[in-house]
Amino acid sequence: MAKALIIGAGGVASVAAHKCVQNSEVFTELCIASRTKSKCDALKEKLDGKGTLITTAQVDADDVNQLIALIEQEQPDIVINLALPYQDLTIMDACLATKTHYLDTANYEPKDEAKFEYKWQWAYRQKFEEAGITAILGSGFDPGVTGVFSAYAQKHYFDEIEYIDILDCNGGDHGYPFATNFNPEINIREVSAKGSYWENGEWIETEPMEIKREYHFDQVGEKDMYLLHHEELESLALNIKGIKRIRFFMTFGQSYLTHLKCLENVGMTSIEPIMFEGREIVPIQFLKAVLPDPSTLGPRTVGKTNIGCIYQGTKDGQPVNYYVYNVCDHQECYREVGSQAVSYTTGVPAMIGAMLVLNGTWAKPGVHNVEELDPDAFMEALNEWGLPWQEDFNPVLVD
Repeated sequence: MAKALIIGAGGVASVAAHKCVQNSEVFTELCIASRTKSKCDALKEKLDGKGTLITTAQVDADDVNQLIALIEQEQPDIVINLALPYQDLTIMDACLATKTHYLDTANYEPKDEAKFEYKWQWAYRQKFEEAGITAILGSGFDPGVTGVFSAYAQKHYFDEIEYIDILDCNGGDHGYPFATNFNPEINIREVSAKGSYWENGEWIETEPMEIKREYHFDQVGEKDMYLLHHEELESLALNIKGIKRIRFFMTFGQSYLTHLKCLENVGMTSIEPIMFEGREIVPIQFLKAVLPDPSTLGPRTVGKTNIGCIYQGTKDGQPVNYYVYNVCDHQECYREVGSQAVSYTTGVPAMIGAMLVLNGTWAKPGVHNVEELDPDAFMEALNEWGLPWQEDFNPVLVD
């Protein structure tokens, strides 16, 4: 019996809230808070009467004092941060001040620079340990499940893992010429940044979308995928034994890439402020305002996602190849919780990670990436709560 405070009211927060309510034996109380309280109230209206006591609140997640006041008022056992990555540190500060467990799904990044690193949050390790509270970083799918997959592979199938390829395929079609399946500002910053991968103890940097591969994804088909930088590469490079190279690939359709290139060429993806009609605006934030809201894509998105990891390494001196992945259907997700699969695959692991902290399985003072913790209970919960995984011991390798 525990209470969670969810900060955020977008697509991922909606899925996480639905799943907390489904798991009402653990989450007996839930407070949903965001800058726009009406969104929280609308979500509460959908979920009321299903076993979990739900309240809502307004909060500016950029304001540490507001966050502290809210946590002191609601007295949650854990804060589930599903706000913007820019707000990770203020929420962590508030959790420290109130000695409350913390969990997020994406690493901190500064507003004025597309910089995806864990260093800011890792700097809190000693503070959280001394406070006797747990912070779980990146409990979404990627990062998140991909880290749990890695810990599971390391525990059960390998003595050493030398190569990891993370493959994120969204085979869904929402019918728009251009839209993003999660926060447009975060999505566009991510794919417009330079790519990189970890090899032989150092980062190898690439131009944006420079490296392309084709891969046949189970239940989706042949797709073009491109190498990106992604934050879990950084933590996996530290936490996986024997690692020589880690790469991250994500699929994109040609329509998306063409529109993105046009927007980049006219400066619409810039994070540098400009003056427009006497006021300062940030082009990418204006673009976010005019693009379809990802939380509205559920009814019209058809197809499936396939996200997983291919591992190469050794066990008892013999080479081992192993692929573990999840396939998720957009319309099945929409029928269950009213969201498309990209939000679903992030929101479900957020609930699972919070549950494992609350039941003591992952309650370990300090700041931890998910692959540092025992994976077995999380893997069992994925099957139970809507993200069943499949294994392949003879996978087709990327190269």
